[in-house]
Amino acid sequence: MNTLFDVLKMTTIDHQNLTINRILITDTEGKPNAILTELFHDVINKIRLFIDFSSVDSADSLIMELSVHTPLPDEVLSEYQKILTEPLLGINFAARKGEIELIVK
Repeated sequence: MNTLFDVLKMTTIDHQNLTINRILITDTEGKPNAILTELFHDVINKIRLFIDFSSVDSADSLIMELSVHTPLPDEVLSEYQKILTEPLLGINFAARKGEIELIVK
């Protein structure tokens, strides 16, 4: 897994897609990044509303599908592209909190 898109595509919990209330974006020290987390949650919500996620195989194809099936402006799609292609440095499963921390720069 190299990017946040890869995490979405490849990770399941109990054979279900990731739920947004369990995901946080953090830095390497474990400090949550509220802006990136909210943006990532927004992308996941749009995927669930408008896209058959099983039919996309890359961040680029997901953005293309969103541009076709939603009225989202180009600026929003550009931000979605950035978060989906954000390099993933690691994953931390915070079992006590019931959260998954996706670690980025």
